[in-house]
Amino acid sequence: MTTAFKEEFENQGYVILKGLYTTEEAHRLKEEAAAILARHNVHQSGVFLGLTAESPLFKEAARTPRLAQALKEIVGDSVVFLSDKLVFKNASTDFGSPWHQDYSYWRGSHKLSVWIALDDANPANGCLRIVPGSHLSTASHDGQVTDDLGFVHRLDEKDIDPSQIVDLPASKGDAIVFHDLLLHASYPNTSGADRWALISTYKDGTQPDPDYSWAKAAFAL
Repeated sequence: MTTAFKEEFENQGYVILKGLYTTEEAHRLKEEAAAILARHNVHQSGVFLGLTAESPLFKEAARTPRLAQALKEIVGDSVVFLSDKLVFKNASTDFGSPWHQDYSYWRGSHKLSVWIALDDANPANGCLRIVPGSHLSTASHDGQVTDDLGFVHRLDEKDIDPSQIVDLPASKGDAIVFHDLLLHASYPNTSGADRWALISTYKDGTQPDPDYSWAKAAFAL
């Protein structure tokens, strides 16, 4: 990694790691995730928390060397993995994630999210959308919640300047590393095909935080 890599993250609030995992590795992760969902009798599209707590394969993926190097380039040598979740939009899914900042859900120190494509992602099946540079301030999450998608902290769509939005299509195995104040959302899946993504959360291990009940598989890289 280079100084320019860290500067890009600090200026834009995100960086992209193309091909972090091979197509075969991403396929194995999706198969393992599907097996975990089956064990828990989960069939509807949605979110599943804590794959690393269930599978050594996900722990290995969470500490893969290229990712660890990138995270340490951004925050320093002390990096801690906290938890992960699977966001699985299946063929019948037609909802998108509303605009939000992840920080609203955990507070404490600022953290990094790593969004990993387990399927090719594009506007038709629900790729990520972001507002570059929005990580430099905290937004007011007072958007009205009229659904059961689980995003209790969200922005009103009208508060987002459409000219500032950047779509981030991704190939299977690509990763998008972003600051927890970066405004982001996703398109609905209207493709009739899967769009699964693994989202892992990391922190600077030198920064104090409360004990998070959801970080039951935390470890230092």
